[in-house]
Amino acid sequence: MGPEPTLRQLRHFQSLAEHRHFSRAAAACLITQSSLSASIKELEILLGVTLFERTKRSVMMTPIGREMVALARQVTARVDDLTDLARGAGAPLSGDLNMGVIPTIGPFLLPRVLPGLRDAYPDLRLYLREEQTASLLRRLADGDLDLALIALPYESERVETFAFADDPFLAVFPRGHAMATFETMTPARMDAGALLMLEDGNCLSDQILSMGKLANTANANRFQATSLHTLVQMVDNGLGVTVLPKMAVDSGILRGLKLDFRPFSSPRASRRIALVWRKTSQRGDEFQLIGECLRDELGTPLRV
Repeated sequence: MGPEPTLRQLRHFQSLAEHRHFSRAAAACLITQSSLSASIKELEILLGVTLFERTKRSVMMTPIGREMVALARQVTARVDDLTDLARGAGAPLSGDLNMGVIPTIGPFLLPRVLPGLRDAYPDLRLYLREEQTASLLRRLADGDLDLALIALPYESERVETFAFADDPFLAVFPRGHAMATFETMTPARMDAGALLMLEDGNCLSDQILSMGKLANTANANRFQATSLHTLVQMVDNGLGVTVLPKMAVDSGILRGLKLDFRPFSSPRASRRIALVWRKTSQRGDEFQLIGECLRDELGTPLRV
């Protein structure tokens, strides 16, 4: 058997395939650009193929490069699983752990639950990455993350899922708005023509719009915000109404603003908070311990 690619070369290959830019890929790998370039060249010579087309302005993958990067991701992910298995043989939830979290959960949930998690597992070093769900699941599949904290429903059949809390939706509007006359809300009662949402690609917007008549609102995405904090400022400025997860309201996102809110009458008007990890991971039992710790800290059991 001849020389084989090293794990280091495969990780460099994946990074360049993701960033399509030598400087950014090198920074992601914590090496110099020249070192990354040399590593990619060594890999191409070893394999006898050209993985990237290089010009002064762009880096493009060749057809064989696109085929091979998927296999490279499988290899590195399995090596990560092997490492996880070895770690799991020691003390549970100790050492480094890379967790992704979506922006509509991280700022509102983590300050409430991380102190208890640290107390329960003082040897755990938790590194957090905040991105949208689709990006987190890609990083999870590639082995860049060990687990992710997301909101359901979301297409996630390729991962193990531990759901631990329900997060109801609340209608939010300026004080004195006509919606204040209702004790509870329904999609039909919403001022849908002035509905303010997060930008396209955010799973929270899709989950909210799945509530009945809101999905048929032509103007629902006319105004878009990049964060929930921006969204409530737009509502406070009289630009419309919105829907927020209760988790954000409980954390004080409306504090100091002239806004009011109402719950929805339907139990379907909510999202489910869950941890997800690769089905091949050997640390599933440990990740479930994290989910149970977060659930106990929140004190909000799932509805049956």
